Amino acid sequence: MSVRRPVLAFALLALAGCEQAMHDMYDQPRYKPLAPSPLFADGTSARTPPPGSVPLAQGAAADTSSGRRGHMALPPDPGPAVPLDAQGASLAQGDVGERRYANPLPVTLALLERGRGRFDIYCAPCHGRSGDGDGMIVRRGFPAPPSYHTDRLRNAPDSHFYQVISEGYGVMYPYADRIDPRDRWAIVAYIRALQLSQHAPRDRLAPKELARLPTTPDKGGETQR
Repeated sequence: MSVRRPVLAFALLALAGCEQAMHDMYDQPRYKPLAPSPLFADGTSARTPPPGSVPLAQGAAADTSSGRRGHMALPPDPGPAVPLDAQGASLAQGDVGERRYANPLPVTLALLERGRGRFDIYCAPCHGRSGDGDGMIVRRGFPAPPSYHTDRLRNAPDSHFYQVISEGYGVMYPYADRIDPRDRWAIVAYIRALQLSQHAPRDRLAPKELARLPTTPDKGGETQR
């Protein structure tokens, strides 16, 4: 009995020490912005970024928080997603015209690259890399989503895709708590790029791109592109 008591006391002290160490990890010493510091010759904790550093901000307010790109106003919430007909028009009763608006962000290569990255993470498992609705989860039995390359979704407004991402649709889970608004619009821009890749009008193709199209025989026996 005399041996057990010191061992028990030591164990309690060790547990108390571990708890204190964990608390110190949770609440580490840190400087508040622009606070003074005796560690540096200029007396401030704020440090100049190393040469060659590139400023980077993320989130819905990234473009406005630093003022580098001016004010970026996102449109109002379009409301719940509604069923669409083959021409992309709403099948809901009442006036829903305010839900039809285009992507408010300028479509740049950087936005498309961001959209592709977010799409591959959150959308491709079901929708597939090319948007055909045959992702790896679907191949394993999950209900297949519609292809982005149908007339209905090619004609749908950008706001429809944004709202489906935000609120979900059918068996699709809402992603508003996982994807910030700017990234949702980046995904919408990439979806439009996928649609264009599979349904580009001939008059928008360059001559060298037209030359790469396969030739098919017409009814008169001649070939055409």
